[in-house]
Amino acid sequence: MSTITVHPDGWKPAKGYANGMIAEGRVLFVGGQIGWNAHQVFEHDDFIGQMRQALRNVADVVQAAGGSVENIARMTWYVTDKGDYLAHQKKVGQAYREVMGYHFPAMTMVVVSALIEDAAKVEIEATAVLPR
Repeated sequence: MSTITVHPDGWKPAKGYANGMIAEGRVLFVGGQIGWNAHQVFEHDDFIGQMRQALRNVADVVQAAGGSVENIARMTWYVTDKGDYLAHQKKVGQAYREVMGYHFPAMTMVVVSALIEDAAKVEIEATAVLPR
């Protein structure tokens, strides 16, 4: 089952996220994924490289459960450097689309002082609704 985007009439368009999503099916909660690979090794020390890998990790968990990125209904991003994120908006969009395509679930971004893994610059958790 795919998700349906909810956008209230009269609201300005959401850019890069949805205000709400409707979905029906089995719920998968994806724990926070950071920018290391399957062997828990950071291949990138920059925000964009880690963001891309964290998104791939989220997608891999969803696919392992039998779904696809289109089944992701919600994401929460935790970033350690708001300025780094804002300074690279174009690259953020490109890296996002490489992994997620043009699927934009409901999203929240939170700036945090640190993550548990000292080298991590971003952590992304997600909720996906998979077909029954």
